[in-house]
Amino acid sequence: MYLPEGKRPAYTPGSAAAGVEQALKVLEGRWKLVILFHLFGGRLLRFSELERAIPAISQKMLVQQLRQMEADGIVRRIVHHQVPPKVEYALTDWGQALCPALDAILTWAEQRPATPAEPES
Repeated sequence: MYLPEGKRPAYTPGSAAAGVEQALKVLEGRWKLVILFHLFGGRLLRFSELERAIPAISQKMLVQQLRQMEADGIVRRIVHHQVPPKVEYALTDWGQALCPALDAILTWAEQRPATPAEPES
C-alpha cells in the first residue's frame, strides 16, 4: 500500500503489536543482529571478512543468515564477475534504516532498573 510521505496508518493496539511482531521476526536468528552491526555505517564486506569478524559462526550458518536477510530485503549481495570470484555484502537502505531503531532499543535496555535478587528457598 502506498502512503504519501509523512502519512502513517492509524494503528490499533492489536495492529501495532502485530506489526512489531512481524518486524521482529525478520530479525530473528542467532547471528542476524551481529551481522547487521558489522555492516552498519555503509560498510561493504566480503564473505571471508564477515567470517573473520564473527569467528564463532559456521560458514553454513553465515550463508543461511545472509540469504535470509537478502530475501527479506535487509542485505544486498554484490557479485563482481572476476577471477577469482568476489562477493560482497552491504545493507540496503531499508537495512541501514534499522540502525537508529536498534540503537534506541540498546539505549532502552541500558536503562533497565536493577531487579531485586530472588529470595533464597
